[in-house]
Amino acid sequence: MPDALAGGTEVDVVIVGGGPAGLSAALNLARARASVVVVDAGRPRNAATLRSHGFLTRDGVSPLELRKLARAELSAYPTVRFFDRTSVTALLEQDSRDGGRFIAALQGRGSGIPPAIAARSVVIATGLRESLPPIPSLRAFYGMSIFSCAACDAWELQDKALALIGETPDLTARARLIARWTDRLTVFTNGSDAVDTVEEAELAASGIIVERRPIEDLEGDRGAVSAVRLAGGDRVEIEGGFVRPQWHPVLDFLGGIVIERDRFGNLETDRSGRTSVPGLYAAGDAASPGPQQLIVAAGQGARAAAVLVHDLVGVRTAH
Repeated sequence: MPDALAGGTEVDVVIVGGGPAGLSAALNLARARASVVVVDAGRPRNAATLRSHGFLTRDGVSPLELRKLARAELSAYPTVRFFDRTSVTALLEQDSRDGGRFIAALQGRGSGIPPAIAARSVVIATGLRESLPPIPSLRAFYGMSIFSCAACDAWELQDKALALIGETPDLTARARLIARWTDRLTVFTNGSDAVDTVEEAELAASGIIVERRPIEDLEGDRGAVSAVRLAGGDRVEIEGGFVRPQWHPVLDFLGGIVIERDRFGNLETDRSGRTSVPGLYAAGDAASPGPQQLIVAAGQGARAAAVLVHDLVGVRTAH
């Protein structure tokens, strides 16, 4: 095992991202006696969410508390080091005969952060960056009464008058899904053509209203949304809702590596989290899209870690 945690700059694994996928990978790698550095920028996408759901034994916990609990558990493993408020600015491959297969260039605001670190393998768990529709007060309600994940938050909004706001091509499919929890749903396209006339008729047959006018703003108090105010001044009263963001993978640091991606720009992986680059793995939302739930990301991190350990053993045996 490399002696990186005694002061060197070479480790078995660098994990880029300190969310559920990255932390789960770190735990399982630590238990396999791998030396691990977790690089975490500290800007989780779900920071606005007060409670997360669907994580067995932790249903209703805040995402930040879940991270805190995970970090406390990881503190028992001396081969794990965290570089907080730190980003990987570039990831480069090098000849594995020289030691670490990858070099991660680091930039951080904390003390004791080296300019670069070498690793035999890398797990990318950076998640996604999201862009919300340009509605002035949307952020004031996001994570409290307006959400993006139906599987995570629709149970608490069941049978209420809900909005679905979005401008993406999958808006109709999302409306059909949310209709499982309520029969009082209005889809707001915010002036876009996200729902065509055929889809609008299909939704209307199911009792779902489509409102095409641009949204002027949302109304409400202390995070509880109460109405959608449309251009022209008309109001549609609601008790909560969902928004369909546009998501972008956080992978700028991979500019120097040729790696396969899907049509959304996410990393293509096999079922075990291996990317097209040997030694490079991905877990969570940075990989090809799936259910965006914390427990799913954590499971992917654990699976990638297990496969990575077997791959490391194979590399060491060969040398």
